Amino acid sequence: MSDFIAHSTTRPLFGQLAIVTGASRGIGRSIALALGRAGAHVVVNYRSSREAAEQVVEEIRANGSRSYAVQADVTDPAQVEALMTAATGFGIPRILVNNAGIASARLLLDTTLEEWEQLIKSNLTAPFLCTKAVLPHMLRARYGRIINISSIWGITGGSYEVAYSATKGGILAFTKALAKELAPSGITVNAVAPGAIETDMLNRLSAEDRQALAGETPVGRLGRPEDVAHAVLFLASPAASYMTGQVISPNGGLVT
Repeated sequence: MSDFIAHSTTRPLFGQLAIVTGASRGIGRSIALALGRAGAHVVVNYRSSREAAEQVVEEIRANGSRSYAVQADVTDPAQVEALMTAATGFGIPRILVNNAGIASARLLLDTTLEEWEQLIKSNLTAPFLCTKAVLPHMLRARYGRIINISSIWGITGGSYEVAYSATKGGILAFTKALAKELAPSGITVNAVAPGAIETDMLNRLSAEDRQALAGETPVGRLGRPEDVAHAVLFLASPAASYMTGQVISPNGGLVT
């Protein structure tokens, strides 16, 4: 009993199984590592970066938690089912972080129908598929934490990123509606809407553009993946048991 009490205070997610999509790099990687440090056993989902995913797994295991890399394209229903089958072989999923997604920066007039549909598939359909697949397990347990990664542009809209903003705004509506649907079943649904975070996506910008973006942010710097992971860790923890349907935006004060 004393060991359990110690773990519940220092590792608040001790023994809980978490699934993080798109967890081989960037924000997803930081989220997976943070959950592992908090005691969760983490399923590290990846689409193609197997070596990077295995490195995340090794880091989590080095901190004393179990971890497993599972390949799946989460826009594909059959692969999502295979992901959940693999995950439930490790335990009952308690936490789902819908992190996998893509970005696109271009004028609406330059956006093709194919690009529009791909953004919807990656940023809206994938969370729908993963959530639907994990829900039977959470409903039986009458417990779950679902955390969707959106973007500040889902709140404010981003110039030159109309299609991307639309999908990220859509996941916020998905979050709020599903939170109401699942609250009586002991499952919370929340979202994190990061501002400008230093990831591969942002690194596509020039050094001058990144510096300008940091200068526009009141705290004077770009965000780090860990800033997002901290918000996710809170929403996954017992401390957030009374929060559902909410959006946390770690954005350094960037309001546009």
